[in-house]
Amino acid sequence: MQITINGEDQQLDDARLTIAQLLQVKDVESPDMVSVQLNGEIVDRSRYDATEISDNDHVEFLYFMGGGTFA
Repeated sequence: MQITINGEDQQLDDARLTIAQLLQVKDVESPDMVSVQLNGEIVDRSRYDATEISDNDHVEFLYFMGGGTFA
């Protein structure tokens, strides 16, 4: 399966993957801290196990960072 992840074209051996499985395959650190955008739409975390990735899909892993200072 050919997909784009964070702007990079990638070939995956698996023909069918859910978002949850993709996070595991790509060895994403702290997957509970990552939001996923699939073809321009944010996927609700509760749907990661049920939402399948298809050939030519565009996936973005969105990492939220905390911290910083207020001056």
